[in-house]
Amino acid sequence: MSRKQHTSWIALFCASLLTVLPTLVSAHMINIPASTKECFFEDLHEHDQMTVTYQVGEGGHLDIDFWLTDPEGTVLTKHIRYSTGSTSITAEKDGRYEYCFSNQMSTMADKQVSFNVHGIIYISADEDIVAPVEREIRSLAIGLLAVKDEQEYIVVREKRHRDTAESTNDRVKWWSVLQAVVLFSVVAWQIYYLKSFFEVKRII
Repeated sequence: MSRKQHTSWIALFCASLLTVLPTLVSAHMINIPASTKECFFEDLHEHDQMTVTYQVGEGGHLDIDFWLTDPEGTVLTKHIRYSTGSTSITAEKDGRYEYCFSNQMSTMADKQVSFNVHGIIYISADEDIVAPVEREIRSLAIGLLAVKDEQEYIVVREKRHRDTAESTNDRVKWWSVLQAVVLFSVVAWQIYYLKSFFEVKRII
């Protein structure tokens, strides 16, 4: 294969990969106020696959309620007070599949949730006549989605750990200040007490 043909194959590969990826993944970050919920939907056809992964980044006890329903309203997945979760389904019928994040259990704390939605469109055996290169592109795209999900999960975890470390540092700092104030107060009182003990009282 000539160098020119090799370059053309690389260009074709990159263009095809960019075409496939947007149809497979959707990433979001939302703020859910206390006592509210946020719902989203995806229109699927029979045998299509969909995966939803989520992570609570900020707010309260870092928990959220999640559920996913089919077009008839039947609950397919339900998570109660989860910090992170993932669910995958294969559509059994055509229609609108709805998933919700609920912060209704909280009366004060808002929650920040990041989530990804990706899926695989079902192609029948008769329609699945693709070139080996395109098949490899699809396989690579699915692998990239898994890596992307893991990276976003690591970022959210790192943010949570950093917030915890900063909160702990603030508590230690103010506890040290309180100890210093108490120590100086005790020292001042002892000096005053000893000084008054050795004072000579004069009787006029």
